[in-house]
Amino acid sequence: MNLFVEDDWSSGINLVAWRADSRLGGRELLRGLDIFCGAGGSSAGARVAGIDIVGAIDMCPTATATYQENFPETLVLTKRLEDVKLAQLRRRLGSIDILLSSPECTNHTCAKGAAPRSEKSRATAMHAVEYARAFKPRWIVLENVVHMRPWSRYRELKRELEDLGYKLAEQVLDASDFGVPQTRRRLFLVGDRKREPRVVEWKARGRRPSAKSVLDRRGTWPTSLLHRKERARDTLLRAQRAISALGRGVPFILVYYGSDGSGGWQPLTRPLRTITTIDRFALVEPGDAGLEMRMLQVPELRRAMGFEEMFAFSHGTRRDRIRLLGNGVCPPVMEAVVRTLIGKST
Repeated sequence: MNLFVEDDWSSGINLVAWRADSRLGGRELLRGLDIFCGAGGSSAGARVAGIDIVGAIDMCPTATATYQENFPETLVLTKRLEDVKLAQLRRRLGSIDILLSSPECTNHTCAKGAAPRSEKSRATAMHAVEYARAFKPRWIVLENVVHMRPWSRYRELKRELEDLGYKLAEQVLDASDFGVPQTRRRLFLVGDRKREPRVVEWKARGRRPSAKSVLDRRGTWPTSLLHRKERARDTLLRAQRAISALGRGVPFILVYYGSDGSGGWQPLTRPLRTITTIDRFALVEPGDAGLEMRMLQVPELRRAMGFEEMFAFSHGTRRDRIRLLGNGVCPPVMEAVVRTLIGKST
């Protein structure tokens, strides 16, 4: 695996020349740069939409290792965005048509509760302006939690992008409306330097995909009895609420770390609740000796994010992989956003 570092600009292939003849269906591919790239959810969606992702940057080594495995031809930097020499990167990558950006969201999200927010962390979103100024891509897509909008500098962020010539539009999209078996509402701020940006026009079609659709068959993963001496009292109370509502023979999912009044559980017939960076979902189902329980596993959570089965999450610990998924972007949603935004590229 080759994770390029900025001190070694002379090594490797010349990306500008090497990708100059890239084509998709007889037409030249549009070229993208993904900052705050994480494991590559945004890039995976943009790739399906016809974008050649030529560069990606993230400060997390586990994220960039995962990204590079799935995008072996992309220049991947394990760097803080402020430490990247933008002029050198611009010469290395060449022109960029679209900039994807998913700034750190922990200090915007309601999941942090009443804990203090880090303004320094929130301000990393302003790097999108710096990279847009350096590369001057026609399009920009910024994704984040919905709770970014009340941020004190959100208007400033939009104003600076408008000063660079971008016409902006924003919308909130739920992944479950795009065939993803997860309820995940996210803000998408899109910009186009030539015209008013197109936004996704969608209608929920029929039944949304269920949590049941992501589960591996029984026996794939080890389980333990739900009712055992070591089990936490709060876990048993969650389970009892589900059993009272559904009956003893109906499988369900326990939901930890939630505060939406759902009682700490959900049925399998609905999309999975929002995946976060912590291990929060357990499947409870009837077994030979009584009700059995296990935590949902990385392959199941990967499906619940809308990643293709071939997308590898093989780096880091299980906890690392769950964190990458929880921080990720659902590829089908980004595909729809990018495909709509670029239109016919005129």
